[in-house]
Amino acid sequence: MPKPQPPSLDQHLCFKLYSTSLKMTQLYKPLLSALNLTYPQYLVMVVLWEQEGLGIKDIAERLQQDSGSITPLVKRLEAEGYLVRNRDPRDERNRVLTLTKAGQELRAEGVKIAAAIAESCSITNADVDGMMAGLGKLSANLDAR
Repeated sequence: MPKPQPPSLDQHLCFKLYSTSLKMTQLYKPLLSALNLTYPQYLVMVVLWEQEGLGIKDIAERLQQDSGSITPLVKRLEAEGYLVRNRDPRDERNRVLTLTKAGQELRAEGVKIAAAIAESCSITNADVDGMMAGLGKLSANLDAR
């Protein structure tokens, strides 16, 4: 009787997600480098382009990170002149983030990056929608555990 074999590397969903994530991040790298942004900084900017006036805690929650990992990103974005941190009048312990003019103008570059990534992936909008739905379901299932 043959011994049961574990799934091969290519049969592991976790590996497919991991390797694809690395490839996507590498695709973004040269585009973001031109803007002097790292991928995590870009994600913070994307959140702020969606909604300004959020606190660090809000951004951390939105990015599913702890606020300790977001704070250094925000400080670097502030040093680049893309945003300012002000005390939240409702909670002095929290900082509210507002985009500067440079941060608002960067939004147009963000649109170009999104278009370049979509073109580089050579997949249809329907493909993207299907993957997003599947990954959303997977994420929700993992959250429910």
